[in-house]
Amino acid sequence: MNDAKEMKKNYKTIDLVYIALGVVLIAICSWISIPTTVPFTMQTFAVFFVLSILGGKRGSVAIIVYVLLGAVGVPVFAQFTSGIGILFGNTGGYIVGFIFMGLLYWLIVHFLGKKLWVEILAMVIGLAACYSFGTVWFMIVYAQANGAVNLAMVLAWCVIPFIIPDLIKLGLALILVRRLSPVLKLQ
Repeated sequence: MNDAKEMKKNYKTIDLVYIALGVVLIAICSWISIPTTVPFTMQTFAVFFVLSILGGKRGSVAIIVYVLLGAVGVPVFAQFTSGIGILFGNTGGYIVGFIFMGLLYWLIVHFLGKKLWVEILAMVIGLAACYSFGTVWFMIVYAQANGAVNLAMVLAWCVIPFIIPDLIKLGLALILVRRLSPVLKLQ
């Protein structure tokens, strides 16, 4: 009986360690900026990777902790920024959208199983939800500060330049997870 309690306690401790490592990975990848015409970070790569390697539950918790840490002032967002002002800014909806990515991934994989095609589907649907939430958020916040902006313009600024890079990051994350999973044995 005592051994069972000890195993359960250790399992929770291990979960917390995995979640913390996921948060750190997302933060580090958010600081990696790839300069192009429209610069982008490796943040979405980390979100995809963390969800796939840790699973929906631990991955979603890692994403939520990451967003909360940034909200309270820990500089985990792109360019070492943080604060509630970043989340309530023009692009804050895309950061909050990561939570939807995690929850949708968790839900879809829970019901359909963790097969490669299911993971890809879950991540693509999650990414679409993130884009959708972030775009609506951007339009509302931008309109309050600068006046109305049309959807086509916001998509051209905030979504279209990121679709191909994000799909590449999705593929890289899944390839890396497939290579590391047998060694790490996290699942």
